[in-house]
Amino acid sequence: MGGTLLKNKIKFARNLRKQMSDAEIKLWQRLRDRQIDDLHFRKQAPMGKYIVDFVCHKIRVIIEVDGGQHNEQIEYDSERTRWLETQGYKVQRFWNNEVLQQIDNVMEVIWDLCASRRNL
Repeated sequence: MGGTLLKNKIKFARNLRKQMSDAEIKLWQRLRDRQIDDLHFRKQAPMGKYIVDFVCHKIRVIIEVDGGQHNEQIEYDSERTRWLETQGYKVQRFWNNEVLQQIDNVMEVIWDLCASRRNL
C-alpha cells in the first residue's frame, strides 16, 4: 500500500474513532482496558483495505457493529468478511440494536468466542 494511501487510511480511522455510533461506544466501554480475559482490543483499526470496528490481534478476533446501512451492502460485507477470514481472523457481527438493547447477551457471545480462540 502506498505511503499516501496508508496515511489517508490512518487519518480516516482516526476520524471514525471520534465519530463512533452509540452502539459502538457502548460496546467499546466493555471491550477497552483489557476487560475480557486481559485481551487488548483496538477500535477502528485499519486492516488491508478495510477498517474494522474492533480487533484483538492476539487471538485474531474482529467484532463488527452493523447499522441499517449494512442491509444495502450485503455483498460488500461478505467480500470483506471473506478477506479478513483469509487473514486468519474470526469475524463476529452484531446489529446496533443488539448492542444497545442486549449488551449482556452480546458480551456473553464475545467472551465465548474469545475463550474458544485462546484455545487454538
